[in-house]
Amino acid sequence: MRTRRRVSAGLVAEENGREAQRETRVTRLPLIDPETTTGDVRASFDRMPVKLNIFRMMAHAEANMIPAMRLGHSILHRQKLSAVHRELLILQVAQLESGAYEWRQHVPIALGVGVTQRQIDGLERVAYDDETFSEAERALLGFGREVVENVRVPGPVFATMQKHFSDQEIVEAILAIGFYMTMARLTEATETDLDPAAGMQVYDSGKTRSAETPPLAVDGERGGMRS
Repeated sequence: MRTRRRVSAGLVAEENGREAQRETRVTRLPLIDPETTTGDVRASFDRMPVKLNIFRMMAHAEANMIPAMRLGHSILHRQKLSAVHRELLILQVAQLESGAYEWRQHVPIALGVGVTQRQIDGLERVAYDDETFSEAERALLGFGREVVENVRVPGPVFATMQKHFSDQEIVEAILAIGFYMTMARLTEATETDLDPAAGMQVYDSGKTRSAETPPLAVDGERGGMRS
């Protein structure tokens, strides 16, 4: 098992002590000015209610930004996995991977979709067996921890997951975990400046757009996927 520095209760105080410095210092790479972008990337920025620093950092990878955003959008708005279960996994990943940026943005989203503050506190303490979590949620978090920390999932843990979730939901959970592990690496490796929490505003905007737009036309190619 790999040793990981976690955004857990013991590190929250340390993180808070650095927060002011982190928010005022220059990131390791300059943030892209949305006004300098063109094409689908510019169109995507123009639709954003808040131009978060994570997207301004992601814009360096111009060819990858729109596909990555489309995957993120599908995870947030089109999965069968419930919003509560999704947000529990995202916060678990942020905690285990020291993803301070994603933790800040997704705590309001989690609370907004029905995750309780007590559950968030349990995630901070890595108390996945706490009674605040249902049997299905404990199975989910046990599975998530194995995927994050060990990649391979022991048979009994997988079997417990299968008791509560469909095949589709299990694969969706793995994809959600992998995507937010990538986002944690993007923001932490580049030391992307923390934005004020605006996750719920961005989430609600994406939810509205998802209801109005066909799946392949979200965040980029409108009306179909280009070759």
